[in-house]
Amino acid sequence: MTELDGTSVRLRPIGPADYATVFGWYNDPEVVAPFDRFSVDTMDSFVRSVETAAGDPASLAPRFVVERLDPPGAIGFVGHYVPHPVLEYVDVWYVLGDRTARGKGYGREAVRLLVDHLYATTSVERVGATCDVENVASYRLVEGLGFRREGTLRSALFHHGRWHDVYVYGVIRSEWAARESAAGTPPGTGRR
Repeated sequence: MTELDGTSVRLRPIGPADYATVFGWYNDPEVVAPFDRFSVDTMDSFVRSVETAAGDPASLAPRFVVERLDPPGAIGFVGHYVPHPVLEYVDVWYVLGDRTARGKGYGREAVRLLVDHLYATTSVERVGATCDVENVASYRLVEGLGFRREGTLRSALFHHGRWHDVYVYGVIRSEWAARESAAGTPPGTGRR
């Protein structure tokens, strides 16, 4: 799998040396649970899901580690999956497990690299994202990248003992290419 280099972060494939750190973030209720469903995996099931993700387009396993370049170190992880058996699009998701790395643009750059990669290496026409309506940081991130809010799924996600509404976002290939061209960043720049 490819490494994707940005100016302040790199996306690299998750490997055995990352399993304990990413598993810890993935199963930390303070990292994942505030705005998403939370259930503890076993290390064995987590490793199996990561190792089989490449062959499973619907896999919710992390696909890349987000690594800060300076100072160097893993700060989170990102993924993508096909969320619907008939509709043809890919959803992206993202987690900065290192709380000290939040609010500094690393997540936005990581998602930009991931979307660049998806458009450069697949024929997908639409990349989407969903965000709990209460997760302001998450929806500001995708909005800042040019994703459009396409609607709200009412009571679509159950966590913390109640149903939550979810915003649906999307960006189509031509919009992404136009935005990246206007910013002076050719699509696919993050590939290596």
